[in-house]
Amino acid sequence: MLKPQPQNVDHSDGDVLPRNLIRSYFSPQSRAGLSGQVRTAPPTDVHNPGAALLGAHVPLSPSHQPSPPMSDTSSAEEAHLHIPASSAPSTADSVKSFLAGGFGGVAAVLVGHPFDLIKTRLQTASPGTYTGAVDAVRKTVARDGAAGLYRGVVPPLLGVTPMFAVSFWAYDMSKALILAVTPKRTSQELSIPELATAGFLSAIPTTIVTAPVERAKVLLQVQGQGQSGKQFTGVFDVVKHLYREGGIRSVYRGSAATIWRDGPGNAAYFAAYEVTKKLLTPAGSSPSELNLGAIVIAGGTAGVAMWSIAIPPDVLKSRIQSAPTGTYSGFLDCARKTIAADGVGALWKGLGPAMARAFPANAATFVGVEFSRQLMDKYF
Repeated sequence: MLKPQPQNVDHSDGDVLPRNLIRSYFSPQSRAGLSGQVRTAPPTDVHNPGAALLGAHVPLSPSHQPSPPMSDTSSAEEAHLHIPASSAPSTADSVKSFLAGGFGGVAAVLVGHPFDLIKTRLQTASPGTYTGAVDAVRKTVARDGAAGLYRGVVPPLLGVTPMFAVSFWAYDMSKALILAVTPKRTSQELSIPELATAGFLSAIPTTIVTAPVERAKVLLQVQGQGQSGKQFTGVFDVVKHLYREGGIRSVYRGSAATIWRDGPGNAAYFAAYEVTKKLLTPAGSSPSELNLGAIVIAGGTAGVAMWSIAIPPDVLKSRIQSAPTGTYSGFLDCARKTIAADGVGALWKGLGPAMARAFPANAATFVGVEFSRQLMDKYF
């Protein structure tokens, strides 16, 4: 099983991405394995493209069985990088996945942003600012109107298409890599631990997009709740200010915390999705035959599974990204200072809004993915 190396993550206040792990997704060896060894993948199941997008297991037909073992004359590198045909998406399918993922992400933002805003304000506000989620909603609406619940929505809307596209691509790539390093396996269906590993690895390249988007979103969301500091007019004003303040390191502040949140979170997300999908599959049927209602349940359950473990690192991420420069030296320093000041319970601030958002937002994601993918399969 592949395991990322935590020592490659810089926990400084202006933390940078784990470059060597990210480069592994784009290395010449990876490209060679994916371009030189891969044959055409079997067609996507148009009856349930959303399930196919997220790696639903489809039994292999005789014409799509894995290749026989490579000859002794093959190099060790070729044997190591050989990826079964069933795990390689076609170019057209990858494009559809990109577009469908973006559409689903937009749906998730539109449904879930008010919950996310309240969560972030509860996480970053000084003790006593709000008595709870309902009080935070009441004060936000009283001060900014109903539109105030969508403050900071532009960064995630701008970033959601590449975020979801990279996330789904990285998940599929990670599954293919797991198959590549286990060539003697008897089944092309990944186990739950393998799916969780693929989900964890998907967070690494996704952070390239997620970290700056969330940095801008958090700064816009916390405006107007009594904190001093620069008041921004919009997302581009945020990015311009951050770059002038500290260059790219300032824009990417909180990237290590983002991986700490999304690594385990994505592992739980994708594993829960696959498990729920199997549980909802009637005897004698395939998971690829599940109806839209079942996909919504599986997606919503996956969202709940993710946020049930992602809240503590999300609290620390929000604090690191919203605090003035120099407040925290890194992820662990933020955890120590947060617990010392507010107690362990502070690590679970925003749990209510996050869990309230988890099911409908992720259900909306899969409705968007399913609807858009069916349209593309019908007309293209």
